[in-house]
Amino acid sequence: MTTLGATPAHVAIIMDGNGRWAKARGLPRVAGHRAGVEALRRTVRAAPGLGICWLTVYAFSSENWSRPKSEVSDLMGLLKIFIRRDLAELHQNGVRVRVIGDRQGLQPDIKALLDEAESLTAGNGSLTLVIAFNYGGRDEIVRAARKLAAAAVYGDIRPEAIDADMFAGALDTAGIPDPELVIRTSGELRLSNFLPWQTAYSELAFLPCYWPDFTRDHLAEALRDFAGRERRFGGLAAQDLAL
Repeated sequence: MTTLGATPAHVAIIMDGNGRWAKARGLPRVAGHRAGVEALRRTVRAAPGLGICWLTVYAFSSENWSRPKSEVSDLMGLLKIFIRRDLAELHQNGVRVRVIGDRQGLQPDIKALLDEAESLTAGNGSLTLVIAFNYGGRDEIVRAARKLAAAAVYGDIRPEAIDADMFAGALDTAGIPDPELVIRTSGELRLSNFLPWQTAYSELAFLPCYWPDFTRDHLAEALRDFAGRERRFGGLAAQDLAL
């Protein structure tokens, strides 16, 4: 199976470089995170017009808790502000919000905001914004394995019946199509524990710009580059089959 020239329905973004953007300007790191929120707003508004139906953003990883307490507090504050300020606009524009990641142990006010965003927008369909919060790919896989193991112990499933589809259904992203394109800003060339199961066949785009500088033009250029790639999913291209 090969595809060429299609617009990806699902784009995932690793929003990287807020701190370095701020440092380059002699600003505190929180200023970079604030600018990053503005870049997220621009991207969410631009996505539907570019043909994107699903947009997943890496907002806060399970490893980010190891950052200084002041920075974690700033990030939590920005999350609250984003949801409280933008939720009405997202809902009005038909954006559905889904949250992936481990919610166990989250502060009650944070968890309540995430739950509210999901419940309020559950019926929307112009764009699904998937927020990866307190998310780590390996942690997600371990939690899914535990879920299936418990089901097997209780006799709800047979271990030999577990296949890739069943495993995918136990992940946080159950019901969400795999991203066709993953974009990472700031020039770093790794996925950093982001959707390791789901990105097995994703195309990758690493951009040199820091996330606060990311614009609609950057997104459109990444989509044009994607359209020129041939996706073989482990198979052969048509010209190779003819040889």
